[in-house]
Amino acid sequence: MVLFHYADAFIGVNIGTDLSDMPHPTQVVALLKAQQIRHVRLYNADRAMLLALANSGIQVMVSVPNEQLLGIGQSNSTAANWVSHNVVAHYPATNITTISVGSEVLTAIPNAATVLVNALKFIHSALVASNLDRQIKVSTPLSSSIILDSFPPSQAFFNRTWNPVLVPMFNFLQSTGSFFMLNIYPYYEYMQSNGVIPLDYALFKPLPSNKEAVDANTLLHYSNVFDAMVDAAYFAMAFLNFTNIPVMVTESGWPSKGDSNEPDATVENANAYNSNLIRHVLNKTGTPKHPGMAVSTYIYELYNEDMKLGPVSEKNWGLFDANGSPIYILHLTGSGMVLANDTSNQTYCAAREGADSKMLQAALDWACGPGKVDCSPLLQGKPCYEPDNVLAHATYAFDTYYHQMGKDSRSCDFNGVAAITTTDPSHGSCIFPGSVGKNGSLVNITAPSMNSTSSDSSGHSIYSSGLTRVLIIVGVLIWSAPFS
Repeated sequence: MVLFHYADAFIGVNIGTDLSDMPHPTQVVALLKAQQIRHVRLYNADRAMLLALANSGIQVMVSVPNEQLLGIGQSNSTAANWVSHNVVAHYPATNITTISVGSEVLTAIPNAATVLVNALKFIHSALVASNLDRQIKVSTPLSSSIILDSFPPSQAFFNRTWNPVLVPMFNFLQSTGSFFMLNIYPYYEYMQSNGVIPLDYALFKPLPSNKEAVDANTLLHYSNVFDAMVDAAYFAMAFLNFTNIPVMVTESGWPSKGDSNEPDATVENANAYNSNLIRHVLNKTGTPKHPGMAVSTYIYELYNEDMKLGPVSEKNWGLFDANGSPIYILHLTGSGMVLANDTSNQTYCAAREGADSKMLQAALDWACGPGKVDCSPLLQGKPCYEPDNVLAHATYAFDTYYHQMGKDSRSCDFNGVAAITTTDPSHGSCIFPGSVGKNGSLVNITAPSMNSTSSDSSGHSIYSSGLTRVLIIVGVLIWSAPFS
């Protein structure tokens, strides 16, 4: 039996191609790199896209399209041929990590449901034959609509019509250490609730505790629809005696434009949902049933797809237009570098998420000392003191130094613990150098003269979060050469 694993959560992006002016694969990959998107899901296994993704380091989920499912589910050799042409031919140069077999098969093409599990097994067998089964997982994304009575989550169960497919599918996922892939759309839950679900609850907006939904059976409090839907999936699996299969959300998002009967499909709401979703996933908050457990999620989607059929909203789920311009600027301060999608020329220097804290501290000490950065705003009681941690303080110091040096890219490295971003790290009354203020004016700084004797050069131990002065002096000696 494969044990439930607590992998680091990630944010990925779906790449649909129903555009009248679909960018060339090399342009797509350039956008992914610029936005530091490290995980993508393709709805096929397009050769040109897989070649463009080669040697990019981006982790790729390829897909067996629904129209190929029947053939693969009925023939082991067809499945082996598919894996040979679409996976083995590109791996490892293209970092394929997952194969999604079909998309919402049970609800989209129910006539193919009887071969779904065979298709999963045949694809997996082909990976085993190529010795790739440990590196590449196989699963199938399903619609959350197969979960009935989803609130309270503890009462959720799968539509019993599908149990003859789901039980062997879960056995397969469990035995191969794969994920239960689920498409979750709080937008549709909200739209279909006839006012029962508050908009803020769907958008991850903070709710007072007395407004949170409470599962009367477990007494767990739910502050957003997304968590409730994920936990409903866990409870529904447990109802079938599967308790160690992690959920991966293969689609989630919010449309930025809709028909007259879709008044909440707006840029503001799409921005709020996706920004809050990214923050929620990357903060590793988990769900009330599984706090701290990673729920990796792919945002739907990279581009607006103007060729999509249906209501206006169907064409407007994208983060970018076909030219690579953002539909809106995500509010992601404090959520790392991923999808900092401001393509204006305003750039900042931020500490890297996950950087070694001692390396960060040494770099912070250098910036506030020999680097001549005025770090007084980081003092207790000053605008940038909170949050009082080395990551936040280092970001302020790094960004100030970066702007003092005229935004020279070489000045935003700090031995690898800093990176340039387009997300403005300003927060509250703490306004960073280079920030565009509410009146549209840039906040600029003047580089201090090299013989400056301001208090930061002698008193930068204030910012050392407990390091002794001896360690600070050692840090300055070690770090002065690379940064000077």
